Amino acid sequence: MTMSWMIKMTMIPRRVWAISAFRSRAPSSSPCPVADVVVADPDLLSLIPPLPPKNVDKPSLLQPRVVVFDGVCHLCHSGVKWVISVDKYRKIKFCCLQSKAAEPYLEYCGVTREEVLRRFVFVEGPGSCYQASTAALQVISYLPLPYSALSAFLIIPKPLRDSVYDYVAKHRYDWFGKENQCIVMKEQELLDRFIDREEIIGSK
Repeated sequence: MTMSWMIKMTMIPRRVWAISAFRSRAPSSSPCPVADVVVADPDLLSLIPPLPPKNVDKPSLLQPRVVVFDGVCHLCHSGVKWVISVDKYRKIKFCCLQSKAAEPYLEYCGVTREEVLRRFVFVEGPGSCYQASTAALQVISYLPLPYSALSAFLIIPKPLRDSVYDYVAKHRYDWFGKENQCIVMKEQELLDRFIDREEIIGSK
């Protein structure tokens, strides 16, 4: 037995469209005793907005090859200045740990500010974050020759490299000093390479 009826569906605000729906009951011997078929005007279907895609990650706004470092440390600042001076292709960018712009990078790498104060972070790209001596050598690998050749020190076991790094980092304030605010504010010609430059300038 076949029945047909009209079902009114509101597809667009203030407009009502009619879609004819038919329900047919198959013979009892059929493996699928009931089948529902909906027939609609193609022109009406084109007005139905598509469903949002599932399991699609939001695009990341983080920039690649960003160094997040202690901006009040004289030793760290000197290292940044050196990288800027030899990075003629401008591959590396920087961000002061003390700025708000650093927060999404810390969250992405799963580290706290306290951890980055001890070991700076290099966010190379999606899924690639490095700290301490490995971060330093990965940054160097992006510099032109002959400097990039120093990245060969990655062959040294990480615990040994990091032990030297941690010792220097622990005493850097005593040996080289620190400031109360990001040192780059005193050398604004470098700000072009900082992703947080607007925040730094606005804090003056």
